[in-house]
Amino acid sequence: MRNLLQAKSHRAIVIAILMLLAAAPLTLAQNADNVLRIGYQKYGTLVLLKARGSLEKKLAPMHVEVKWTEFPAGPQLLEGLNVGSIDFGIAGEAPPIFAQAAGADLVYVGNEPQASAGEAIVVPKDSPIKTVAELKGKKVALNKGSNVHFLLVKLLEKAGVNYKDIDTIFLTPADARAAFERGSVDAWVIWEPFLAAAQRQTGARILADGNGVVSNHQFFLASRSYASKRADVVAIVLQELAAVDQWAKANQKEAAIALEPQMGLDRGTLELALSRNGFGVTPVSDAVLAEQQRIADTFFDLKLIPKHINVRDATLPGMSTGTQAQR
Repeated sequence: MRNLLQAKSHRAIVIAILMLLAAAPLTLAQNADNVLRIGYQKYGTLVLLKARGSLEKKLAPMHVEVKWTEFPAGPQLLEGLNVGSIDFGIAGEAPPIFAQAAGADLVYVGNEPQASAGEAIVVPKDSPIKTVAELKGKKVALNKGSNVHFLLVKLLEKAGVNYKDIDTIFLTPADARAAFERGSVDAWVIWEPFLAAAQRQTGARILADGNGVVSNHQFFLASRSYASKRADVVAIVLQELAAVDQWAKANQKEAAIALEPQMGLDRGTLELALSRNGFGVTPVSDAVLAEQQRIADTFFDLKLIPKHINVRDATLPGMSTGTQAQR
């Protein structure tokens, strides 16, 4: 009798364990849908949103928790999106193109207006280099696959210099700044707020910026799976970002004060960076997608990406809204 009871007890335990294991994937999936993992860079609207804490308050009634992860630049952030460590993030024009070409299943969910002056090629203050054409044969530092990669391509093209005729040194912003200060590179292609910091802290001189050459949009992106499952959460994030952007546009000094402790940069540097920012969050328009396609085609022609891509493949149905106003 005792053996029979023990056998029944063991069977009951095994059945209970099997039921728990069967339910586990569903539970994990439900928990995953109730966590929004945001990737951000140390600047811009997402940093302000994080500092204000308004998104957490907005999503609390929906029982959605927000987790933040910092990345040094767009390419690294989108790699995080690709491997599933984040659900949502921000990057410039070039990173999503490189990521899509590498097979990342991401989607464009919004963008900020153009900010052409927010990226530039800089040289040391005492550099003899005066024009982009003089970069031929020189060492130029940049973050591979970032927005400034396209800026460099277009500025060289405008100056009549072949991309292959310069020595590109691929470095993260921190490493590039160190190389720039050591004199290990002749020029540095960089974006805000590193651009403003280099100007104010090292006396770096702008050789050329993006005005009249590139748009320099910032894009909000999500993994396709998250955007499809939690379109409601993505919509709220974009609403909160739009509200923060409008506040920052009207209150740039206060925005600089809010960013100061988050970034470790002085207020003057942040005010300079913000003065060259594009403010406002909108759905991605047909015109902006067409610009992205031209960038993708350029990178493919230069063999910087391994295959031709259709940028529209990285959108969800109903996302494109036609022509939008540009800043």
